[in-house]
Amino acid sequence: MTNTVSNSPSLSTWMEQNQAYLVAEFACLRHRFSASEQTDADKTVELEMQVAELHARMNQPAAIDLLSRIFALTPFERQLLLLCAGVEMDSRLAEECAALHGHPQRTYVTFGLAMACFTDSNWTALTPSRPLRRFRMVEVQSGNNLTSAPLRMDERILHYLAGINILEPRLESLLCIVPVPEGIAEEHRSMAMHAARLIATYAEYPPLVHLCGDDPLGQEDIAALAAHHADRQLFVARAEELPAMGPDLDQFAFLWERESLLTSGALLIQTGTSGLSASARHLVDRLPGLLFVASREPVRLVRGLIRLDVNKPGPVEQKQLWRNALGETAGNFNGTLDDLAEQFRLSARVISSTGHLLRSEQGQIQPDDLWNACRSLSRPKLEDLAQRIVSCVAWDDLILPDLQKQTLRQLAAQVRHRMQVYETWGFAAKGRRGLGVSALFTGLSGTGKTMAAEVLARELRLDLYRVDLSVVVSKYIGETEKNLKEVFDAAEEGGVLLLFDEADALFGKRSEVRDSHDRYANIEVGYLLQRMEAYQGLAILTTNLKSSLDPAFQRRLRFTVNFPFPDAAQREAIWRKVFPEATPTHGLDHKKLAQLNVAGGNIRNIALNAAFLAAQCGSPVAMANLVEAAKLEAQKIERPLSDAEIRGWV
Repeated sequence: MTNTVSNSPSLSTWMEQNQAYLVAEFACLRHRFSASEQTDADKTVELEMQVAELHARMNQPAAIDLLSRIFALTPFERQLLLLCAGVEMDSRLAEECAALHGHPQRTYVTFGLAMACFTDSNWTALTPSRPLRRFRMVEVQSGNNLTSAPLRMDERILHYLAGINILEPRLESLLCIVPVPEGIAEEHRSMAMHAARLIATYAEYPPLVHLCGDDPLGQEDIAALAAHHADRQLFVARAEELPAMGPDLDQFAFLWERESLLTSGALLIQTGTSGLSASARHLVDRLPGLLFVASREPVRLVRGLIRLDVNKPGPVEQKQLWRNALGETAGNFNGTLDDLAEQFRLSARVISSTGHLLRSEQGQIQPDDLWNACRSLSRPKLEDLAQRIVSCVAWDDLILPDLQKQTLRQLAAQVRHRMQVYETWGFAAKGRRGLGVSALFTGLSGTGKTMAAEVLARELRLDLYRVDLSVVVSKYIGETEKNLKEVFDAAEEGGVLLLFDEADALFGKRSEVRDSHDRYANIEVGYLLQRMEAYQGLAILTTNLKSSLDPAFQRRLRFTVNFPFPDAAQREAIWRKVFPEATPTHGLDHKKLAQLNVAGGNIRNIALNAAFLAAQCGSPVAMANLVEAAKLEAQKIERPLSDAEIRGWV
């Protein structure tokens, strides 16, 4: 029996040997307790020889011997533990104990009984500091005194002696086993080897290993591989799921300390986004053995530690991970892997599982299947933080001057060719900060800013998420930064175009600090600038008032696109495209409609309202419907219509 949780095929043979060995040990105990022991010395020798023979034939040490070695039990403590197990597993041994007690119902072990039957007995065996009591392998039941109180073996230890080394049931809901990773980024493998060497240097008192960065799955893989090289199995506990400070947390600490010895376990406390909780910090300061702490941001710890920064693999390594995950089919994707590696930031484990899943479910994987699978991975994290907009528009639907369209196409081209410029041509070697593609769209409401973002999302096959900054900004200190952090953190896996609407709600000119409110407002802007520089995806910000933006903020944006109010020719083009092909129309004069001096968003509202008016009348959309709809829109925006604008419509 190895000292790990295992399902090895050879284990069943060992379990049979271990079972036979226990039976022989129990037979010796029965004979020792029986009245014939003193008169049948030959039988005693025979039983002891059987035990020795079975012990010699075992492939691995018996469970009782492993347990004795792990907890440094004395011979008497070993015998006492066997006796407690025997009355649970062997009914005849329980009957012999009852006979010695002189009562048929007292089929239990007492310390006094053991002291009387074993010549090498020692009173210290049941002191609280010795392993049997300290690790609660046996419990002293209520009784008159220590010698006469029943002793009961802990169920976990009983299973262990029977050859079943499974996780303590009271920890099952709080811990999960992390296997040694099959696929791991080479950078992460090097970190794991480095950690393993340092752990080996301090084998007796292993240091705390602190893993911080944006790749929680990578942190688990590194910890699992480092633990494996230390001959340990990694278990993970989530900080938010730990018991609160008090008796339940104390029990967790005790159970884990015992479990770490029984399973050769190492513990990783994953803090998630909530940081190191009071319970987690208490465990970090208290637990012995090999311990890892994983967090996104560095945390202050009193205990000496090894710190490793673990972030998601870079594009070049992600491309190699995709090749490994896709196997022989990887050669069929041409430039798709370049696009995937630069657009998405995924953990090695996610890439491996996604590749294997697609290979198992489909005969021939198509590039679109792979791309869409990656897009779907980032959606759950953003659904509660932003509004997903499904894009249905293309370049032809976007009516803008040539300069603006050219700028937007250049923006799309930079997103497509990032792998070549950043990685192949070496720009990323000088640091990845500022390599994200970001843009500022300025212009009055309805001039096409959101539509342009939809066009880019469809062109680049990205999910478009709209973040309303007027909602994100909070009057409570620190809440705005927290909200922004959640959005950026959730979007960093890629496959997302972030559209920050109403940017001027937050990004106004940084003011001179006159009071605390000014100071915290500047902190919010500073935090956004920092995240924008670090964000490696595509982010677009819209504002109706470009003049309200701080020039320092604008300098950090790759593109600025001004959406002008449409002139008559552009308005005519918008009117020609605003009605779907399936919409029945009659007698529409687009030149006259273009006289209406409103933006594209208003034109769409008028067209939609006119369609409903026509449907109500059971007729095609006509100029009369548009006049009525235009008056409704003018009333809504509190802008009177001039006679010149609607002259000749009806």
